[in-house]
Amino acid sequence: MPELVLGPLLRYVGETEAVIWVETDAPCEVEVLGTRERTFCVCDHHYALVCCGGLEPGAWHEYEVTLDGERVWPVDDGFPRSAFRTYPKEGTLQVVFGSCRLAAPHAPPYSLRKDEDPRGREIDALHTLAQDMRNRPREEWPDVLLMLGDQVYADEVSPAARAFLESRRDPSEPPGERVLDFDEYTELYRESWSDPTIRWLLSTLSTAMIFDDHDVHDDWNISEAWLEEMRKHEWWNRHILGALASYWVYQHLGNLSPSDLKDHELLRRVKEADDAEPVLEEFARRADQEASGARWSYARDLGRTRLVVIDSRAGRVLEEGNRSMLDENEWDWVAEQVTGDFDHVLVATSLPWLLGPGMHYAEAWSEAVAGGAWGPVFRPLAEKARQTGDLEHWPAFQESFARLAELLRSVAAGERGPAPASVVILSGDVHHAYLYEVAFRRGSGV
Repeated sequence: MPELVLGPLLRYVGETEAVIWVETDAPCEVEVLGTRERTFCVCDHHYALVCCGGLEPGAWHEYEVTLDGERVWPVDDGFPRSAFRTYPKEGTLQVVFGSCRLAAPHAPPYSLRKDEDPRGREIDALHTLAQDMRNRPREEWPDVLLMLGDQVYADEVSPAARAFLESRRDPSEPPGERVLDFDEYTELYRESWSDPTIRWLLSTLSTAMIFDDHDVHDDWNISEAWLEEMRKHEWWNRHILGALASYWVYQHLGNLSPSDLKDHELLRRVKEADDAEPVLEEFARRADQEASGARWSYARDLGRTRLVVIDSRAGRVLEEGNRSMLDENEWDWVAEQVTGDFDHVLVATSLPWLLGPGMHYAEAWSEAVAGGAWGPVFRPLAEKARQTGDLEHWPAFQESFARLAELLRSVAAGERGPAPASVVILSGDVHHAYLYEVAFRRGSGV
């Protein structure tokens, strides 16, 4: 009898539709809320994305998961039954967001030191959120969880993941204790998502995800010089294919709506393949080599709120003197997504758009000098400072920073449709929380 390996994960939720993601240990038919879907195979791992339609708007929906007709979810673990509410929602929309989820223990004792505890270090905020939700009426549960980067650490693995890598290969050889391929990435996701409390949370709270550097490698795509150096390593060219292919399976697919998935050519090819590893490697190679090779950004409507999640990693243009967070096609796409009639607009990106003034200008300085503003002698110094200090946020792409500022101003001023009640930017990466309130200059229309 087939069994669940991971999931169910509640991903997209709309007014009449929802998407459930699962990983199973064998090929099978998955059924959720009357919708059946066959698993597809990647590198001998089995997955299904079940697009449930015909749901009642604005209502709660409890669900079960069956594999080949046998119920495998929910399990008797003391948590409430998995349930979600379709849009529209009466009352306030509740959004939870965060990033940088290192492996952490889920019971005392807790450690702050790396390698001291094989379970990981610090405290898992998602585990805390789940324990809070289980003791509240479901009407008080959040509506969506935005996971804004570094959901797995491919370059800083936990002691348990390190033991798994050592069982497969010699860590004294490159790439050392970094994750190498799709198979090794599956172990990271299994470690991150298999705890019973986390499984319940992800089965109940709709999630939207985007990657950041540690999902692939620290400082991923920080600069043209960095990328040229990494591509000299034979292991890197294997690693990036596994990173992007696994991200597509585990995180990206569930970001999309059923209408996006219906005519998705790559998903069709993956489903038709006996094992889709070569198909996804071909896609990942193109996505790595060309900024326009894939669009990882996406948009959702949360009732009357438009959410736009911007990829600020894989789609970068890195040519010095022409650096940009996004290529022109993706800039046009973002502008289109924030144009319309919305009560609120949320823009999410894994990297901060606004930093403190000192940090902002330090990043702007590094970009200018590395691009030759002080002549060729100082370019290597600025590049070293950029990589050492992780100077890679939106201010390190000054033209993009200003371009996004103008786009948000035009939305808030009502130049792209009726002015929304709020425009909010959410981001991750910096391992602490802060809040900015933005005011545009007088005469800007806002």
